[in-house]
Amino acid sequence: MAEKKDTKLLSVIIPAYKKEATILSEIKKIKEVLERIRYDYEIIVVVDGRVDKTYQQAKKASSAKIRVYQYKNNKGKGYAIRYGMARAKGDPIAFIDAGMEIDPNGISIALEHMEWYRADIIVGSKRHPASQVSYPFQRKVISFAYQRFVRFFTGLNVSDTQAGLKIYRRKVLEETLPRLLVKRYAFDLEFLVVAHHLGFRKIYEAPIKLNYNFGDIHATDLFGVNGMQGSLVDTLAIIYRLRILRYYDDGNKRKWRYDPDLDFKINIG
Repeated sequence: MAEKKDTKLLSVIIPAYKKEATILSEIKKIKEVLERIRYDYEIIVVVDGRVDKTYQQAKKASSAKIRVYQYKNNKGKGYAIRYGMARAKGDPIAFIDAGMEIDPNGISIALEHMEWYRADIIVGSKRHPASQVSYPFQRKVISFAYQRFVRFFTGLNVSDTQAGLKIYRRKVLEETLPRLLVKRYAFDLEFLVVAHHLGFRKIYEAPIKLNYNFGDIHATDLFGVNGMQGSLVDTLAIIYRLRILRYYDDGNKRKWRYDPDLDFKINIG
């Protein structure tokens, strides 16, 4: 194991849904990567609903550095990520999708980008010039058109908002999370749009290695008819709240929806 030279604690959230066959090996692979970085770390696995034995399998990996949570009903990846963030102690805080589509070694690369740029947010990006991506052409076209649409209406200059690897400074989460509403399809986009709107403009992209998995239920859901419709509806709602309602502004604080399970408290150390 590499000697830790930095006292910072990195929290890594793993949202998981219907992963009973693979979650244990996925946790172990991510742990192996984190053992080699210069930060101390914690892993927080959040099982998104009691639908199979994913929780029981993940619990086998529990340790002082690995915590596993589950709630009863499936609520979407965005909710699972926020649930994990609310229980994280670190700074910075990252998430990576279960499923191993994205090589977990991308975590260490993203961390180096965060330090180099002194970034607020690092976004794993399929369109980074150094990314190694196995991704269907149809998905590339859909993704490209979607990002152009988002940039035009929100001003967010990020070429890929949807890849399942991101790292955030804790101060960004403290300001942004209480304002968010989306729990399923467009959580990543809402977070980035609101953070950008609040003045966190140091958002940079990092390369990833991605192998698209047609059998992954989240990928199928996102790019199927229902997934694309859900993403579009969520995206239009975000734009409406941002540009028309000004919902995310401090002046509308009384309208923000409070969920005690998602209360992001200052809980470092």
